[in-house]
Amino acid sequence: MKSLKILCVLLFVGFVAFAQEENYVKENYNKTETTITMRDGVKLFIVIYSPKDTSKKYPILFQRTPYSCAPYGESEFRSKISPNEFLMKEGNIVVYQDVRGRWMSEGVYDNMRAYIPNKTGQQIDEASDTYDSIDWLVKNVANNNGNVGVWGISYPGFYATYSLLDSHPALKAVSPQAAIGDFFFDDFHHNGAYMLSYWNITPLFGHEKTQPTDKPWYSFADLGTKDQYQFFLDAGPLGNLDRYFKADNVFWEQLKEHPNYDEFWKSRGIVQHLKNIKPAVMFVGGLFDAEDLYGPFNSYQAVEKNSSNYNTIVFGPWSHGDWARTTERQAIGNIYFGDNISRDYQRDVETKFFNHFLKNEGNGDEGLPEAYMFETGTNQWKSYEQWPPKNTEKKTYYLQRNQRLNEKAEKSITFEEFISDPKKPVPYSEDIKMVFTPRKYMTDDQRFAARRPDVLVFETPVLTEAITMAGPILAKLNVSTTGTDADWVVKVIDVFPPDAEDFPETQEYLKMGNYFMMVRSEVMRGRFRNSFSNPEPFIPNEKTAVNIKLQDINHTFKKGHKIQIQVQSTWFPLIDLNPQTFVPNIFEAKQEDFKKQTHKVYNDSAIEFTVLKE
Repeated sequence: MKSLKILCVLLFVGFVAFAQEENYVKENYNKTETTITMRDGVKLFIVIYSPKDTSKKYPILFQRTPYSCAPYGESEFRSKISPNEFLMKEGNIVVYQDVRGRWMSEGVYDNMRAYIPNKTGQQIDEASDTYDSIDWLVKNVANNNGNVGVWGISYPGFYATYSLLDSHPALKAVSPQAAIGDFFFDDFHHNGAYMLSYWNITPLFGHEKTQPTDKPWYSFADLGTKDQYQFFLDAGPLGNLDRYFKADNVFWEQLKEHPNYDEFWKSRGIVQHLKNIKPAVMFVGGLFDAEDLYGPFNSYQAVEKNSSNYNTIVFGPWSHGDWARTTERQAIGNIYFGDNISRDYQRDVETKFFNHFLKNEGNGDEGLPEAYMFETGTNQWKSYEQWPPKNTEKKTYYLQRNQRLNEKAEKSITFEEFISDPKKPVPYSEDIKMVFTPRKYMTDDQRFAARRPDVLVFETPVLTEAITMAGPILAKLNVSTTGTDADWVVKVIDVFPPDAEDFPETQEYLKMGNYFMMVRSEVMRGRFRNSFSNPEPFIPNEKTAVNIKLQDINHTFKKGHKIQIQVQSTWFPLIDLNPQTFVPNIFEAKQEDFKKQTHKVYNDSAIEFTVLKE
């Protein structure tokens, strides 16, 4: 009986603590809703959370989002605000804004709206909307100290990057996180291949609302199954998916009308505009982010090359947005990386960054490295003076006969071949599910793929010394096909030793002994091998160079492990099926265009790694 009473007391205390956490914002902040008039007269909706303690001035933390700044109504509060709990509890003015044409804001939404340099009159873009909003905030919000910081994850991260262009003088610190850099290389395309797994979220970006609303104006398609692979296989060519959308799904129509990297996509890229940046910037990303790897790496490099501001980059062992959560055990799928990694980042990195530039904390020293990168494999944080690190060298491995991955090239030219059948594509995952943004697959076990005849495998002997790869990877394939088009997929894999121990996160049907952990992977739509703007067919049976840039890694292949490369031509339904017959627009391909073909990978093909010196 006594133990039951103690249990009841503990449960009650826990419930009270939870309730207090849930009510923290309401108890410590006032909420105001209003609109800000832009230079062209359009009114954008904002929500302002101001600390009830008015004894001091606070900086403004500002997020612009297409995903709603709900809950709406001044009596309705979010359970958490600010980039993290530490910044929330120490006090900041936190502002959310529905971007132009979304939710409660007026105007017309334009997906990845193009930047207009040297705007005149009432010309607008997301940079001018940000400038006008910040100008109003610092002049009208009580108790602000005149300093503004902007942050956002994913699409809000894109708007954070956009705030750097023509920035307001009050904007001191910006953290674009998992930020889209270019929709042709992030999210919806990878090197020209359409990311079919994102298809069902096109209504979110494609439909236009007609007036401010706090209710969704779009709906996702009801597919009638949880088996993503079978659904898309049964659907057939991309044109057959039209029946799930109406013609007013603008984004779906744009995808179909612009299969190549034309001016429509080029104008919407933001990386090329990142020059002469003034605010301090901290780019954040996940090493296993299935959605936005291109954006953070390439945006950081662009600012580093073309500006003299404070610019730093942080990458942790996270999938998309994991760093904003506070899970005690940090894992992706079957792979465990450590405890409280996100919490420590929020406290020791993100909070320190904003406080230094917005509250002048740190005695003139921001206290952060140029590059703060988690090293997977050894599972530890590393600080570097630049990224990629200075003390690296290029190391080349060749894809050779008998599944060998060798540092020495062979004298005679041979090849490995496989048959690629669009009717039996290689899955990207063993899991049976229906998801619009797959994440777990980024560290998934690849043994299932290695055992298929349409996947080539190349592997080193067991490593006698550890090798740390820190930087980009370039696959230099020499290939041929009996068809006139093909996709090429390259996967970099860490093969665990036979006695590797299971993690609590390991799926029941798996064992970590001999686990094939995918470390990095990428696809190249072969038609774009020479130009993303001007696709060209393969000449059947002609040896052809296809280079694929894989995004950076910071991974140690430990002693006793092996380095493996897998090469395949389908990756379904992560990417759409290539008919393997060249057609001007794959979105318009017919069933008869999809044909079985034989592909060859020659033994002078190589993978070039960036390796950290001892």
